[in-house]
Amino acid sequence: MSTLLECKELTKKFGKKAALDQIDLTLESGHIIGLLGPNGSGKTTLIKIINGLLTPSSGSVTVKGAPIGVESKKVISYLPDHTYLNMGLKVRDIIDYFEDFYADFDTVRAYDMLAKLSINPNDKLKTMSKGTKEKVQLILVMSRHADLYVLDEPIAGVDPAARDYILNTILANYDENATILISTHLIADIENILDQVIFIKNGHICLNSSVDEIREEKGTSVDALFREVFKC
Repeated sequence: MSTLLECKELTKKFGKKAALDQIDLTLESGHIIGLLGPNGSGKTTLIKIINGLLTPSSGSVTVKGAPIGVESKKVISYLPDHTYLNMGLKVRDIIDYFEDFYADFDTVRAYDMLAKLSINPNDKLKTMSKGTKEKVQLILVMSRHADLYVLDEPIAGVDPAARDYILNTILANYDENATILISTHLIADIENILDQVIFIKNGHICLNSSVDEIREEKGTSVDALFREVFKC
């Protein structure tokens, strides 16, 4: 496995408050990683810095050895925690846009996933349920042949059946050499697909471990350990 992403002494302050405080973190290729922590822990700040939406106060982030910028955005596929698509557009039109914008976008894969989830590409987003909109947005993200997929709360606000569809879509549509970084509060729902977990609290990483190590050494599940660490 090779180093995909590296943070060195990464700090982000908003006024006097440090949302991230000198974080050192290395992510390797070929893993599904859970980024876990309570509200206000720094998860979204870290995700936005990785995707070039926020600038660090100090420290650095590199992806495949390059700083965050044009080159990193070519290899990162990002699912934000809110819908950003034009609700008046048909799914087909959005796919055309993504195909034009991203060199690694796989149109055949996108339509195949739509068919498997029984989503009509001629439907407009505004006519769809919240769960279906979530599926469409995830399909767009997973249709790229990226090195790093960053998914912020991909299963929040959808029913359990939709969660299963979304998780199956994630597992079935990424390259085994790529890495997926998933931020979520619904740990029990995703624990079985994770290889590694990162616990973040008050802008500091308090745990970075493989799921197997947690189960073997601590004799507990990731969800139970999370509740113990954060007293949920």
